[in-house]
Amino acid sequence: MARHLITSAIPYINGIKHLGNLVGSQLPADLFARYQRARGNEVMFLCATDEHGTPAELAAAKAGKPVAEYCAEMHDVQARIAEGFRLSFDHFGRSSSVQNQKLTQHFAGRLADEGLIREVSETQMYSNADGRFLPDRYIEGTCPNCGFESARGDQCDNCTKQLDPAELINPYSTISGSTDLEARETKHLHLRQSEMREKLADWIDSKHDWPVLTTSIAKKWLNDGDGLQDRGITRDLDWGVPVMKGDEPWPGMEGKVFYVWFDAPIEYIAASQEWVDAGKGDNWERWWRTDKGADDVTYTQFMGKDNVPFHTLSFPVTIFGSGEPWKLVDYIKSFNYLNYDGGQFSTSRGRGVFMDQALEILPSDYWRWWLLSHAPESSDSEFTWEQFQGSVNKDLADVLGNFVSRVTKFCRSKFSEAVPEGAEYGEDELKLIEELTTRVRAYEDHMAKMEVRKSAQELRAIWVAGNEYLQTVAPWSTFKTDPDKAAIQIRLALNLIPFYAVLSAPFIPDASTSLLESLNAQDAEWPDDVATTLSKLQPGHAFTVPEVTFRKITDDERDEWQAQFAGSRD
Repeated sequence: MARHLITSAIPYINGIKHLGNLVGSQLPADLFARYQRARGNEVMFLCATDEHGTPAELAAAKAGKPVAEYCAEMHDVQARIAEGFRLSFDHFGRSSSVQNQKLTQHFAGRLADEGLIREVSETQMYSNADGRFLPDRYIEGTCPNCGFESARGDQCDNCTKQLDPAELINPYSTISGSTDLEARETKHLHLRQSEMREKLADWIDSKHDWPVLTTSIAKKWLNDGDGLQDRGITRDLDWGVPVMKGDEPWPGMEGKVFYVWFDAPIEYIAASQEWVDAGKGDNWERWWRTDKGADDVTYTQFMGKDNVPFHTLSFPVTIFGSGEPWKLVDYIKSFNYLNYDGGQFSTSRGRGVFMDQALEILPSDYWRWWLLSHAPESSDSEFTWEQFQGSVNKDLADVLGNFVSRVTKFCRSKFSEAVPEGAEYGEDELKLIEELTTRVRAYEDHMAKMEVRKSAQELRAIWVAGNEYLQTVAPWSTFKTDPDKAAIQIRLALNLIPFYAVLSAPFIPDASTSLLESLNAQDAEWPDDVATTLSKLQPGHAFTVPEVTFRKITDDERDEWQAQFAGSRD
């Protein structure tokens, strides 16, 4: 049994995420976790809410609530939505947990002991209107690199360039909107990333199988300009992990907290401690400490491309620099952006579909299938209602759903609600089994390599093969002249339904469960031997004709939803 540690980039606490956020990390991570479990492997799938930093403070202030109360409420909201999308986390934690606070302070102490943290006197923007220092995310302006007008003080979301607030053109406070800013001196801690440049470069160069998107972003940050720079890891904020060196106060750092991007990745580890403390397990170290058994774990991270720099550079510096035997990531699966119908998703403009809204319209399987089959792997992709309707209607309703309906209803009308008697499979059946064996092996290969789109394409081809078989043998015609032969054809077709359900479960888990229940095949397992699997339902095995597996989206619904979520294009 292989062991897989899987983490999804943890979403910010400040509101409900849109479909692009979902497909950029959590959903493909869930696909991979479900697949590995289906193959009999041991999986630890972790995620959490990212609750510190400017976004949390601003969102809480806007909601008129204390930040701790706001974060607790939004964690519950995000957990419910994750459950609605059937994201199968072993634990969905919180970066504000006591476990993460202690572990973050532990890492800071270790880094200090190793000489990788230095105290720096620096100038920081002070807002006279707000009467406070402004951490980088409290400042926005125009990016000096690409001209994006809503660049943050730490990074431009458009070109991903790391920034300093002083570099922004026309900067302003995100609290008050004031441009009355001035530079004042303050002290902060810096992580000496530059000391680890060569070690990071060698480590990244050794990852020959990583996606080009991942390595190209990492190498750009390593090599552009003056190369990898030291990074401030503390902020002048009220909400966050207090700056301490292990269990000891850090002189001169009173009243400061660690930068959210320092403590957030550490939450991956802390989430497993939360998992144990919640009574879900009894040994988190076997997943994270190579001296405690984690040396045989394969660790995979999933994230959008904007998160790549921190996961390929800053977090590894923390792990390497600690001098302790922590598990390093083995593979980083990164994604481009999903855009919305000719533009970008926008909360402020009400533009695009957000996760809670999606579940109000249609069950999660509809969204899971479209998002994964159109995952932005090699380039940015775009959600359009026409594509969504077409994919649901053609793939889910016409190919998979129609197959299930035709087979079960025909069997009920001509035989009974039980697998019919029949002789051994004939030439047509053996030919289909041979094709499906080849396709299942290809599907497994794509899934193991986390090739999300290719996996979806192969799965659909597996569904199509069953439909083409039905069209070729035409049991409805065969029945008129040779009922026994028709029984053989229907017996194979009925066996295809739980076969499809098991293979499809990582993509469409609810439909899979429903189909297995209808066929009384809840014990169906992964088809390691396709021929054996497609003979498992023996004559006399009872089933019930399922309800409509997937309904079609009408043109009127498509037009209504397109108008509803168009938002403002100003």
